Amino acid sequence: MSTKTDELNDLIEVTRDGKRFYEHARDEVKEPQLKALFTDMAQAKTDVITALQGKVAANADTPATGGTLTGKLREVYADTRAKLSSDEGATYIAQLEEAEDRILHAFEDAMDAQEPDLRADVAPLLPKVRACHDRMRDLKKAQ
Repeated sequence: MSTKTDELNDLIEVTRDGKRFYEHARDEVKEPQLKALFTDMAQAKTDVITALQGKVAANADTPATGGTLTGKLREVYADTRAKLSSDEGATYIAQLEEAEDRILHAFEDAMDAQEPDLRADVAPLLPKVRACHDRMRDLKKAQ
């Protein structure tokens, strides 16, 4: 497996963490608007994952199928905080915004890599990743 494939698979895993977290949060919150938002955000993550998987497969390698331990721990932490909070929606929004930070930083790191092929694969996805990040950042600030 090439370094490029390793990097793409890392991006798949961190993005999958975000997708799973949004799906989990959607199932936990009661507010319909948040459920709809979290569904949209999970779909955006699915789109990014699908594109990355295609890039890995094009290299004749196997795309990652899991997430990360950090992602799972963040989800458990958010659940605990939400149960202790009077506003579970705000708790999930704050934690999901941090997850978006993690995803954006991973993509920006890939863009800073010295491998032009990796940057070429990641660049078209960066606007969607940034848009998701900005959406959650703005929602957190509005709280």
